[in-house]
Amino acid sequence: MGEILHLGIDDTDSPRMGCTTYVAALLVEKLGRLTSFIDYPNIIRLNPNVPWKTRGNGALCLRISIDDKQLDKVKEMVIKTIENNSDMPHPGTDPAAVFYLGKVTPDVATFAKNTIQDIVTLDEALKLIKKHSAEAIGFKKGRGIIGALAAIGEQLLDDHTFELIAYRIPKNCGTPRKVDPASVAEMNQRTRNMTFNNIDPETRRVLITPRGPDPILYGVRGENPEILKKAQKIIRVHEKTERWIIFRTNHGTDAHLKSVQRLDQIEPYRPTIAHGAVSAPPRLIPGRHIVFTIEDETGQIDCAAYEPTGSFRNIIRQLIQGDLVEVYGGVRPAASNHPRTINLEKIKILKLAPQIIHQNPLCLKCKKRMKSMGTAKGFRCDKCGARFPEAKKIPLAVPRNLKEGLYIPPLRAHRHLTKPGSRYGKERAGRPLKFSEPWHNP
Repeated sequence: MGEILHLGIDDTDSPRMGCTTYVAALLVEKLGRLTSFIDYPNIIRLNPNVPWKTRGNGALCLRISIDDKQLDKVKEMVIKTIENNSDMPHPGTDPAAVFYLGKVTPDVATFAKNTIQDIVTLDEALKLIKKHSAEAIGFKKGRGIIGALAAIGEQLLDDHTFELIAYRIPKNCGTPRKVDPASVAEMNQRTRNMTFNNIDPETRRVLITPRGPDPILYGVRGENPEILKKAQKIIRVHEKTERWIIFRTNHGTDAHLKSVQRLDQIEPYRPTIAHGAVSAPPRLIPGRHIVFTIEDETGQIDCAAYEPTGSFRNIIRQLIQGDLVEVYGGVRPAASNHPRTINLEKIKILKLAPQIIHQNPLCLKCKKRMKSMGTAKGFRCDKCGARFPEAKKIPLAVPRNLKEGLYIPPLRAHRHLTKPGSRYGKERAGRPLKFSEPWHNP
């Protein structure tokens, strides 16, 4: 058996074309003729809040067994494939490949975790690459080196899922995708709880097909490769499929979220989990977004449920001052028109505050509800005319319609990394011991 080569690639796409997963799929076909894979290709979604991302901020890693004599040929093949399939003219596209031989060290694994949960620099990546005698090939500004190294460092030894992606032939890119919605609904029903994010339950919108000009025809996410291949057989498409491949990934794992102990520890662009008490009731802002404020002894921060989260906003509307909550989401920096804000991905209601209403008192003589005589002037009874200048409103606790627990927006509002409700309790650890053949074609 040869040495292990970890090949990381990133940032080949742009909003107008391309997909780094497609570059990886092309390389799987080519490298499969030369060597053997030790893992499914890995899609590693990085911090979704970084301002310089292209689309889904995903990086790829291929892990192969290689002979020293093949290394130069593999590098040449990788570089050529990236050059031929990247949107080089686009100003935000900075492709890169990193070639890392041997065991992934703890410092590279830590770098990967930081890239998923925090903000890292190109200088940090380059120092690690030099330290471990790895090799990086960066085009233009070379920012893709960060993601390429992070994809190598994240070996998905903890919770992970799988995704089967089918790709279009090039001439069809940019045209409407011809995937039968009824077959997607059938697939969703027949693979229930083992695949996820197929159809939005509120709008019935198909979610496995992207909308842009990229080469992906559809992508099905699930708990294991076997269920994805079952799903593939159910889905009916009315256009030619160029290729398909199964990836192992951190999709649907909440890998990006990191807890803070105090609100004053929250930083812009970081995905966070924070605790606090509702200090200002929910309010509607332009765009039909709902915003409320939480606080602790160190400060306060706004939390926003945006219009695309649909019925999730109905939960947020019912919060009242004093409710204890745990909020999950990315931190939007302050601007001239809004303060620092957590864009909600989900919320856990830890403890509900009592909801108190104040009623007019009953008449002591005829037991009818009285009317106020004015501020601090007491109450009088319309029926018998009795007056009670010292009477005050009576506080009364009323039941809340809201219940304690976890609330997640509808599927259409999920990010790649957001763990859907169906995945709780299905977390796993460890790398697969064998492949489910076939796992790609060609």
